[in-house]
Amino acid sequence: MIRFAHSVASLRSSEIRDLMSLATAPDMISFAGGMPGNDLFPLETIDQIYHSLTDREKQVALQYGPTAGLPSLMESLADYLEKKGLPVKSNRLMITTGSLQAIHIMAKAFTDPGDTVLVEAPSFIGALSAFRACQAELVSVPLKGDGMDMAKLEERLESTRPTPKFLYYTPNFHNPAGIIYSREVKRQMMELLKGRNIPVIEDDVYSDLYFHEEDLPEMTLMKAVDPEGINICYTGSFSKILGPGLRLGWMLVPEEIYKRCELIKQSLDACSPSLSQVIADKFIRGGYIYSYTAEMRKAYRERGEAMIEALEKHLPTSVSFVRPRGGFYTWLQLPEGTDATAILKKAIEKGTVFVTGKTFDPDGVKNDYMRVSFCNTDAEAIQKGIPLIAEAIKDVI
Repeated sequence: MIRFAHSVASLRSSEIRDLMSLATAPDMISFAGGMPGNDLFPLETIDQIYHSLTDREKQVALQYGPTAGLPSLMESLADYLEKKGLPVKSNRLMITTGSLQAIHIMAKAFTDPGDTVLVEAPSFIGALSAFRACQAELVSVPLKGDGMDMAKLEERLESTRPTPKFLYYTPNFHNPAGIIYSREVKRQMMELLKGRNIPVIEDDVYSDLYFHEEDLPEMTLMKAVDPEGINICYTGSFSKILGPGLRLGWMLVPEEIYKRCELIKQSLDACSPSLSQVIADKFIRGGYIYSYTAEMRKAYRERGEAMIEALEKHLPTSVSFVRPRGGFYTWLQLPEGTDATAILKKAIEKGTVFVTGKTFDPDGVKNDYMRVSFCNTDAEAIQKGIPLIAEAIKDVI
């Protein structure tokens, strides 16, 4: 019998990954994947960038690079992040192979087998998988409409022993819940965490995709505040603002944490793809990142509003949902105790697919929620597919 490591015993295939074969079937309308719209990629700009490269730049693009990232991208990305109000000069920046690698690296840096970590319920499945791969014990804090339940967080902080190694949260356009953390909740979180030696992983990959400028003050990041007495580890990604196929993300962390993370990254892949880094650098330096994200905000807002309209028209009154104000997702709450998996089976029979709530539950149990994505589906497909999901819901409840 093959003897596998204990660290992989708790890993399970993500339901989202399992659904992707269904999602790509020719006649299936998919609300499952959290991926940008294929029709929205800046193909002409990428072509233009590549064909403008000198032979020297192409040589750099095809060669190994420094573990921390190519110096040119480090410089342009630092400028981009500083314009977002982040304290780049007092922290260290590292390019990673997607933001999930940044999360995984930090989990490895902080976590020994059996350590506890604080996570949201629901939470991003990729992060949960990374923490489980490090054999961490997940301690969940339920979400409310404006962020973590502060009374529950305080209770977990006081009762969890040993002290949690870190707290993980997604501040803006949460995956899957779609919410924005309020400034007040973030203020309370920082007050509760101050002096406890519990770092925070602030996973922020959707904040450029806001629909309403009036939300920007509420979206202020903990890392931008950079409070005394708390190590805030910020992660971001090019996946939502350029293309996930580049496999580029980043972390912005205090010096002491950076040193350990750089050693871990060296052991994982030595460096992130140089070709992707060269393209991303040119994308920032040419100013394309600003015009492109502005276009994407408009496109995703149209899809989000089409989703809201369709859901309001077709859902039974016993089902509520978070109206998206940015990002990729709508989070549906079913009547308590409803089995979203039974609805999914009905929906697949009708020609559409979504992701069930238990996928995002740290305990893998609570299943009376559904994540319905609008990012990779245009308004016409939304108007066609949402009535099918509504029919499946009505069939079950």
